[in-house]
Amino acid sequence: MTIYINDQIKLELTNASQADVLFNAIDNNRKHLSAFLPWVDRMQSVNDLKEYIEASKVLIQQQKEMSFAILFEQVVVGRIGLHHLNRLNKSGAIGYWLVKEAEGKGIITKSCKAVINYGFNELGLHRIEIKAAVHNLRSQAVPEKLNFKKEGILRQAELVNNEFLDLVLYSLLRHELDV
Repeated sequence: MTIYINDQIKLELTNASQADVLFNAIDNNRKHLSAFLPWVDRMQSVNDLKEYIEASKVLIQQQKEMSFAILFEQVVVGRIGLHHLNRLNKSGAIGYWLVKEAEGKGIITKSCKAVINYGFNELGLHRIEIKAAVHNLRSQAVPEKLNFKKEGILRQAELVNNEFLDLVLYSLLRHELDV
């Protein structure tokens, strides 16, 4: 499955053929990504990423997540997904990461719009959340641009680099959709 956003950006459902390029993107941006993401240190080899992708495929089959590689001008520059899908409560959470060189081009905001539309219109979700570390201002700017509501701070909610980070919780409800 592929979601075409524009001539430069597309989202491809995560698959094993992307393992090498995704690992290289992570490995070449390790310092940048590890500042706010707890899983970076666990990705020490292509095989680690292949195992992660296999686990993601199971979650996709169980309808618990949808995850995509982000391609910009045909180059993999990150990932985005709807995670923690809860069919009973019709909710999910968007997570994303992007290589440093691709920042500032609107790639994540446009990718989020596509994933939001997919979540509300294809999956029938009612609520979508985005969480961002309180010090990750770039990540917080995304839900703010997309008219998410800031609900509050989740205190010491994520362990990153042996330190518990506070997270800002944002949400968007289906009837608030303006993307």
